[in-house]
Amino acid sequence: MNLRKELEQIEEKVLSPLAAKSAKTRGRQRPEKECPVRTAFQRDRDRIVHAKAFRRLKHKTQVFLSPGGDHYRTRLTHTLEVAQIARTMARALRLNEDLTEAIALGHDLGHTPFGHAGEAVLNELNPAGFRHYEQSLRVVDFLEKEGKGLNLTWEVRDGILKHSKGKGPILPKDKAQLAATLEGQLVRVADIIAYLNHDLDDALRGNVIKESDIPKECLKVLGHRHSERINTMVKSLIFSTLKADDGELHIEETVIEAMDRLRDFLFARVYEAPCVYGEMLKAKKFLKELYFYFLENGLPWEKSSIYDEETSIHQKICDFIAGMTDRYALSLFEKYFVPKPWPF
Repeated sequence: MNLRKELEQIEEKVLSPLAAKSAKTRGRQRPEKECPVRTAFQRDRDRIVHAKAFRRLKHKTQVFLSPGGDHYRTRLTHTLEVAQIARTMARALRLNEDLTEAIALGHDLGHTPFGHAGEAVLNELNPAGFRHYEQSLRVVDFLEKEGKGLNLTWEVRDGILKHSKGKGPILPKDKAQLAATLEGQLVRVADIIAYLNHDLDDALRGNVIKESDIPKECLKVLGHRHSERINTMVKSLIFSTLKADDGELHIEETVIEAMDRLRDFLFARVYEAPCVYGEMLKAKKFLKELYFYFLENGLPWEKSSIYDEETSIHQKICDFIAGMTDRYALSLFEKYFVPKPWPF
């Protein structure tokens, strides 16, 4: 009995013709024997969940640095919320849920400590620049398993690399900006649906903003409650896409406009708020100090066996710092820069 083949046959019968089928994957970087139980995309999802980089996400900042409360989002809870939203939409559209979940769970593996503050520092100091989505791909291709990587399928790797949109359009017309699969494109949208809503929720919890501060036009279109806003965005994508039936993802224009306005509001009133931005500046300063320290003194994490001679010290430093949790980065800063009393 080969359960994997049965599952692949079920995919052919049940999933949309537009869905990516695990039996038709473009393959892995290195050929390997197929599993008799799990499909290729199931194996990718499982490999990501068991990765060290995935476990470290629980101690990486989403927006609020080292929050005192237990209910603020971390990079891990953000990832889980993205996966949940993406799977809901994938199931409704009869797309491949396993592929969708694998991309969602892996999309932020390369994110730095202290959120986008850390990313900005590495991008500034590394001559080659730094982008977290490229680092996420580097994690699964190379850094995990002592330089062997996870050997994921092409579709998952493509989705991880193409998930980020920054301040750009949620659904850009330029197809080169999008993942090749609809599953990868879904994760891109799920990512922004997740952070728009949970960052707003955390900002309200932290008294950074009040409910009355949220643009009324956004509340009118999206809803007044956290769950209602997520539901509005998710349903708009599902039903607009089903109605168009043209092989592309769609969201109602009024909902897109409300999402864009809400994103602008978060940048202006939350991400750049003095109480948030001030802490980000502190994080940037001490990460810069760590970067320059490693540049001058070398790395304590010198896994020379995984690098070739052409790998620059800047790349090694980026790998090291990007892999840190917030608390590990703080502990290293204290170790190298905070004076300690002389033992008597």
